[in-house]
Parts: sequence; structure tokens; C-alpha cells
Amino acid sequence: MNKLLGIFLTLTILAGPLQAHGPHEHGDIGILNSILAQSITKAPQKLIKTKDASSEAPGPKTKPAHTSDDLDVRVTVLGYHDFSSSKEPTEMLISTDKFRRQMQAIKDLGLDVISLEDFIAWRRGEKNIKDRSVLITIDDGWKSVYTEAFPILKDMGFPFTIFLYTNYVDGGSGALTTTMIKQMQKHGCSVGSHSISHPYPATVKAERNKGEAAYSSYLEREMGQSRKILEKKFGSNVTSYAYPGGFFTGEMLPIASKHGYECLFTVLPGKTTRTTSSFTIPRYIILGTHDYIFRNATSFKATKTTAASEGAIVQSTKHPVIPEPGSIISTRLPTIMADLSEVNDIDPDSIVMRVAGFGKVPVQYDAETKTAKWTVTRRLRSRTCEVSLQWRSINSKDYEKPMTWIFLVNREAAYQAK
Repeated sequence: MNKLLGIFLTLTILAGPLQAHGPHEHGDIGILNSILAQSITKAPQKLIKTKDASSEAPGPKTKPAHTSDDLDVRVTVLGYHDFSSSKEPTEMLISTDKFRRQMQAIKDLGLDVISLEDFIAWRRGEKNIKDRSVLITIDDGWKSVYTEAFPILKDMGFPFTIFLYTNYVDGGSGALTTTMIKQMQKHGCSVGSHSISHPYPATVKAERNKGEAAYSSYLEREMGQSRKILEKKFGSNVTSYAYPGGFFTGEMLPIASKHGYECLFTVLPGKTTRTTSSFTIPRYIILGTHDYIFRNATSFKATKTTAASEGAIVQSTKHPVIPEPGSIISTRLPTIMADLSEVNDIDPDSIVMRVAGFGKVPVQYDAETKTAKWTVTRRLRSRTCEVSLQWRSINSKDYEKPMTWIFLVNREAAYQAK
């Protein structure tokens, strides 16, 4: 056990300052942006797959022997928080329209959306699922889950999981009510625990500094009592837990096992297989301001039995652009254009366009139509092309935030001889 604790203490030091986000403050997880773009999830998973860790993992003590086909099966777990059809997107808040388009993209890609119960049964070796399956999770318990996301998920026929911290259920005008949650349970919604109070890492560390006995009692309440409350209130077996902010310490592991948690979810990106540690199941936290994360989440590398597949590009730009975000073009020499007619007092000389593979390009601005455009001068050969456009207003020294988007180039056209 000492060896296991040491491993998790190391991981905690790495994860602690980078994963602080809470339920009431959307802006405080900006640091998470860099974590989600990195591949550091591989190291923790390798470390945790030790003899000590597997012997104490939650769930069945024995599992059927894995076949090569089993090991090729991968699940991508998506993590959402808040939704709005009127507010500006933030890291933790995604527009309802974009969420709908993401769900449609999952369907268009032919990915199977599975329930938490199927996910757990697969992890136990009791059920087979298709490779490239998707598990949809939503943290905290915002009312918008019911008013914005649920109608879309219901229309799509997608099961989903809500990780609730019990203090927030029926917690005010912005929170889910018991009635709402029970209504969603009738239509494919599963319930998991997200603690009692959704503590920030600083709070957890302060409790830990009080000593072993006090910290153990604290974890018993946050992890153990939350499960009991949720099971009593919603009548379902709660065996999954999402670490608040993704923050965890080694002392949480025996507590999780004691209280019957089989799957514990992080905020570090990656695909899940049957051999992924039960204590650190990865999730792609889908941020409202970073479209590439959803694309990464829905992309799959090739295995011995399946070919690689591209993820979905679901983007929107503040102003109309051509080629449109996520569109597929068949020419390798497209004209890239942005309609800036809604921009007031733009300084034409300040407009900067950058195109992947070309860098800064000599963009042309038509003052009459208020369009900025550039025609590609060398045939595109990559599968994707990313563009950014930036400008500033007259008499302003500060540039607007870059408008970026990606379009796709038909692969056959890309390599067709001319």
C-alpha cells in the first residue's frame, strides 16, 4: 500500500495545480486548457498498472482472460458541464447549438453511444461493446442539463451520465432538481457521484494536513456518504465517481474500494480499454472555447483490426467564412475568404491571415464588400487546413481575438496529378 500511495502522491503533485475547477466559477479552469492539449495521461496510467494497484482495484476480483479483439476495443469518454443557447461560451459552458452539432457528428461518424451500465459491464468482462464507443458524462448538476442538453440527447436516443455533488441538487435556480433528475432517469440518464461539496484542491489539501484520521473521515463523508445519499434519493446503484476537478490522492483509493466504486473518472484525455486502471479512467473535457478537443476525442488510431478514423470538426466562427468550418473541399487551390461586414471601424491595414503550411499570407481586403481573402498559391496536400484571421479597430492598439477554423481537403483530390 505504501508503494501505491507514493505513486499517487507523485501524480497528485503533477495534477494538483493544473486541475482546479469548481462548480460556481467557470473561469478558474483556464489552466486546464494546456493539460488537455498534452499527452501526459499516458504516464499516470502506466504507473498505476502495478501489482499493488491492480490487487486493490474496485470491482470483481477476477475477470475473463482478454482476447486480442477485447484489447482493441476503445471507448472515448466525453465530459461536459454547462450549456446555454444565449450566453457566450466559456471553458465550462458550451453553446447548445454546438452541443447539438457535436451529438449529430457522433451519429454521422457511426460511433455507438453506450450507457454507464454497459460501460461497467464491459469493464467487468460481462458484456461486449463495439470499438470506438462513446460514453457521455456531465458534471455538477446544472439546470441547463435538463433544459438544454437533455432534449437533444433524448431526440438522438443517446444515454448519458450525470455526476452529481449532493449539496447542489435542489440547490437553487441554477441547479437540477430531484424531479428533473428522476425524469431524465426514465430516458437513459444514469447517476454517478461527484462528492458531497465539490471541494477545490486547496480544500482537500487542507483537510489532508489535519492528519490521517481527520482526512480519512473527510473522505468517508465526501466519497462514501455521497454515494449513500444518491442511491437513497434516486434508487439506483451508484458505482462510479468523478474526481472534482480531476484532483485525487492515494488515500482516496481504499475509500473508493470500500464503498464499492468500480470506475473513477479523471479530467485527463485518452481512450479507455479494458485494461485501463479503474482508478484513473480518462475523459475528454469538452470546453466551449476549444473545438479541437472534440475532434481529438472522436479520432481513433488504427489497430490490428481497424483502420484509423478522423474525428469530427464541429466549429463555428463569429463571422461567415469560406471554406466553412469542417467542410470538405475538392480543390487544392481554394480561395479562403471571410465576410467582415459586421465588424465596425476595422483597420484594413491591420488584417492578418495565417494559413497552415504557408504562415502569414498576403491577404486582400475589399472595402466595398468588407471581405478579406487569399487564394492558395501552392496545392494543398494535407488532409486538413487551419486558418486564423485577426484584425484591430481604427485607433486601437489591441488586436481582436483571432478567428480560427479548419476545413478538410478531399484526400483523393489532394493527391490527384494535375
